[in-house]
Amino acid sequence: MAKPRIAKTASAATRQTAALHTPSALNEKAVRDIAGELNALLSDVLSLYLKTKNFHWHMSGPYFRDYHLLLDEQSDEIYAAMDPIAERVRKLGGTTLRSLGHAKRLARLSDNDADFVTPDDMLAELREDNQRLAGFMRETHGLCDECGDVATASLLENWIDEAERRVWFLFETGRRS
Repeated sequence: MAKPRIAKTASAATRQTAALHTPSALNEKAVRDIAGELNALLSDVLSLYLKTKNFHWHMSGPYFRDYHLLLDEQSDEIYAAMDPIAERVRKLGGTTLRSLGHAKRLARLSDNDADFVTPDDMLAELREDNQRLAGFMRETHGLCDECGDVATASLLENWIDEAERRVWFLFETGRRS
């Protein structure tokens, strides 16, 4: 039996440097600027997801069950935004994150590697991070408006609403009246 012929393909190095050339109705500057902002948002969303999961895993105290479930729900919502953000970058014609190191360089939200964080401090920190994330999203929305990118602006409006909902829930859960 004869061996099937394998077509010659480009070397791995050539394939790795090949341009993606995704078509976009936006100009080159708009693609570069919006993709850059979305990659920073994606890095922040990834950071917030990991922090929310960290606090979910390490929750303790008399309200453990409620807080644990709240943070699990919120982490699922945050996770659900990651792929659409990255895919939007690609739809625009940009490139997106390639590694954790790349994400770390772009992230504006801080990590929390403490051995122990009180439940109240967890809720407060996540509330502040979600508020900052919503602010970053608003700034990106403004850029999208300037560039005429209504599709990205529309997605951002939903993600801003979700972040504001998380802020509200974290605020009310942490309120001591």
